[in-house]
Amino acid sequence: MDLSLRQIEKISKALGDANRLKILHYISNKGGCGQCAGLQEVVDLAQPSISHHVKILVESGLIAPEKEGRNHKYTMNSELVEQYRQFLELLKT
Repeated sequence: MDLSLRQIEKISKALGDANRLKILHYISNKGGCGQCAGLQEVVDLAQPSISHHVKILVESGLIAPEKEGRNHKYTMNSELVEQYRQFLELLKT
């Protein structure tokens, strides 16, 4: 599946914030699946701000939310990340 320019724009904007990059790095380091509760240890922000950043990452497709009882976890969309990486690779040539 090829990414549309709109998808590339959403992903690029989502990656344009240090806090969102920290969240993605946390999820990546947890094997691609991180608990919501662990995000406050990663980014020093209030819960509403964390939720805002997570929402942007979800809307871009970079992470997908899952609910396990009362807990939330987020899974990295590795396929989308790879497609975005391939798009960036094409920009080199």
